[in-house]
Amino acid sequence: MDRERFEEHLAAPNGRGALRSGGHDGHAGGALCGDLIRVSVRVEGDRVVAAGFEADGCGALTAAGSAAAYLVEGEHLFDAARVGTTAIAEELGGLSPGKLHAADLAADALHRALGAAARGAAVPFDDERVLVAMSGGVDSAVAGHLLRENAVAVTLELWRDEENDAEASCCSADAVRLARMVAHQMGLPHFTLDLRPEFRAGVVDPFLAGYAAGETPNPCVSCNGHVRLDEMLTLADRLGARWLATGHYARVTEDGLLRAAADPAKDQSYMLAALSPASIARMRFPLAELTKPEVRAIAAEAELPVASRADSQDLCFLAGTGKARFLARHAGLEDQPGEIVTASGEVVGAHQGAHHFTVGQRKGLGVFSPEPLYVLRTEGRRVVVGSREDLATRRVRVRGARLHRPGSEVDAVRLRYHSRPVPCRVVGEGRSLELELDEPFLGAAPGQTACLLRGDVVVGVATITA
Repeated sequence: MDRERFEEHLAAPNGRGALRSGGHDGHAGGALCGDLIRVSVRVEGDRVVAAGFEADGCGALTAAGSAAAYLVEGEHLFDAARVGTTAIAEELGGLSPGKLHAADLAADALHRALGAAARGAAVPFDDERVLVAMSGGVDSAVAGHLLRENAVAVTLELWRDEENDAEASCCSADAVRLARMVAHQMGLPHFTLDLRPEFRAGVVDPFLAGYAAGETPNPCVSCNGHVRLDEMLTLADRLGARWLATGHYARVTEDGLLRAAADPAKDQSYMLAALSPASIARMRFPLAELTKPEVRAIAAEAELPVASRADSQDLCFLAGTGKARFLARHAGLEDQPGEIVTASGEVVGAHQGAHHFTVGQRKGLGVFSPEPLYVLRTEGRRVVVGSREDLATRRVRVRGARLHRPGSEVDAVRLRYHSRPVPCRVVGEGRSLELELDEPFLGAAPGQTACLLRGDVVVGVATITA
């Protein structure tokens, strides 16, 4: 460690107390470590014209804040976005492992500030530039690697909760830090976009309302279609990027519609079904023709540190916490005991809360029966169960339908993420429709997404209703 450079930043900190107004702020730290830092930047056009900080904690944090302000002030926005933990530590002459945490916090705060400032930036347009959404997982890292010649990276911070497992979530502060490290390893500028208010209003609140209404909502479809990708496309405009790329497995047709990925086992076109054609026209999916093993092989060959990282499994805001606990904390949906009944009204069991059940559920009913029973529907505090034959349906009602092509072109529908498409016909016009299925479907759950297809092409989307 070069003590002289460290002492210079500590004795005469660059930008300490500057930008009390007029800049964009980023905060990091907390009660757990006792260190708090705020970094502020002011951006005009495509340049950081001023930077400052305030720190409350150890001397290393003050030095790290000074280094961060020094490294970005006067720089092009993209060069500032390449400054991270390593650059801050190097500016301080190297940091011991015990002091490296200060550089992490300064980098976190800096990138939150840069992300906020970027939403008002005006970088000249480049027809080849692509904004790559990086989540800290292997898929998005490989997408960034494949497009690295013209790429700028962004990671969204969508949810922060002390009860979440930060390492398992794809949208936590830990995931943001990992994605930034991977992007910087590739030499890419990286921005952190804090969308927690938008995510709460556009995804979590509807999710909570859906469960309160007895439905089983699909928040990932709403998030992709109405929050995450739209916000990133707006950021792409500010950063002069024509394209937005993600690590999703999906393809785009010549006439601008989503199509299933080449690898059906990884296809995510269902999760992207709510995207508008205008958004799709600006999307790039570098993994469209690849399989997961091929993606991991590319990551390993490129020595990406996330090459063997496990895929996230839960909804990002449920990582590390149970759904029941989450609903109780954030929606006040406490357990309310009720009856489990057959369609004829016979009481066959009891439950602790109807919101724990979804249409089509078979396991976990706690009811003894000589034949398998399935959840048919919920009626207030009653859970209605029946046989497989009772569950099967050939007609599904949907609401909020948005068709990109005439309803006559719809020849199939996917009613759950991992279910196979069912041949069907659209009946009716407007936003409320009925789907006539050519074969019975088990468990069409109100609140889930109906992905309307023409072959393997997504031509519309709707929400299943009771």
